[in-house]
Amino acid sequence: MSDWNKQIIEEFRANDGKVGGNFANTTLLLLHTTGAKSGKEHVNPLVTFKDDGRLVIVASKGGAPSHPDWYYNILANPVVGVEYGTEEFQARASVTEEPERTELYERMEDELASFSEYKKKAGRVIPVLTLSRLQ
Repeated sequence: MSDWNKQIIEEFRANDGKVGGNFANTTLLLLHTTGAKSGKEHVNPLVTFKDDGRLVIVASKGGAPSHPDWYYNILANPVVGVEYGTEEFQARASVTEEPERTELYERMEDELASFSEYKKKAGRVIPVLTLSRLQ
């Protein structure tokens, strides 16, 4: 895990899901995935918002030309762990299809303007996923 992610994760856990810096006033979650190849647990902080009881996340990788590793982990193992605020639960991740993908991506751009830049830089269609809580 990068030092940058580690610092955000520690701050998230120490402050009931709130962080400062670039993510002040932005809602984050911690996504726990199982490695597609390694089988090991991975944790990634991601910007999120709620949509009809689901949480929405975007596989932007900061506008990189490739999808993030956690995206491939989800394709292999769609049941994930989520830390959201002070809650921890399991969820089923689903990749959205058009036109919902574009609608949700535009809402994410409203949450954090940098997602507009990511879209321009990436040179790929950036996947949007939803997380539905498992009971």
